[in-house]
Amino acid sequence: MTASVTKLFERATTIGPRHPSTAPVDEDVAVQLTEVTKTYGSGDSRVDALQTVSLRIPRGRFLAIMGRSGSGKSTMLHCAAGLDVPTTGTVSIGGTTVSNLNETQRTVIRRQHVGFIFQSYNLIPSLSVEDNITLPLRLADAKPDREWLAAVVDRVGLTGYLRRMPSELSGGQQQRAAIARAVASRPDVIFADEPTGALDLSTATAVLDLLRELVSEFGQTVVMVTHDPLAASYADDTVVMLDGRIDQVLRSPDAATLAAVLGGYHR
Repeated sequence: MTASVTKLFERATTIGPRHPSTAPVDEDVAVQLTEVTKTYGSGDSRVDALQTVSLRIPRGRFLAIMGRSGSGKSTMLHCAAGLDVPTTGTVSIGGTTVSNLNETQRTVIRRQHVGFIFQSYNLIPSLSVEDNITLPLRLADAKPDREWLAAVVDRVGLTGYLRRMPSELSGGQQQRAAIARAVASRPDVIFADEPTGALDLSTATAVLDLLRELVSEFGQTVVMVTHDPLAASYADDTVVMLDGRIDQVLRSPDAATLAAVLGGYHR
């Protein structure tokens, strides 16, 4: 691991003070997890989904999270995005600590600071493409920046499609609408959960190219959970999870390297 990557992805033993509730928030970091654990159940049914995970994701970076089923990658995304609360430890998004907030407060933070892209698109069928894209802004009582929206819509290739309904779009176009929705509010971070899982290879590649360009050209921060080595190869760094811990951090790995690494966990 290079020195720069080590600095960005420090282990719990070297990041912050011993008590995470007092950990300082780094304003240059889009998302920070400090000594995060997540436990479900108790006794014989206890599952330690996350075990003392510390991770700092700088602004303007593309991070992929990989691991076999049950490794904790989805749990980490849910905690990092403020969708779930850690059992212990802290999570901050855009400089705001969210792990000690109630659900209503976390909802407000997500609306203001977070964009989401899902495998199933999650577009509302009864709304036009434009209304789907601007929905998070309207829920946050914010007025769309029309110049910014026009630039986003043009970049995702949906100019001329705004009055259409989701059912009139292909799968790739629906995912592009979901990406535009995630970017429209200029969030601190976009979380993508298997964003290409429902797409064919050609369409998936186009979507990944778009995510890469959002980071490189717009300075957006993207955190993507994926099982696909090709998808992860588009990221700047890839975190590999194992048994609820960060097992490896790979800097700009290619798809073949990632496939080999993942293959080693299944032996």
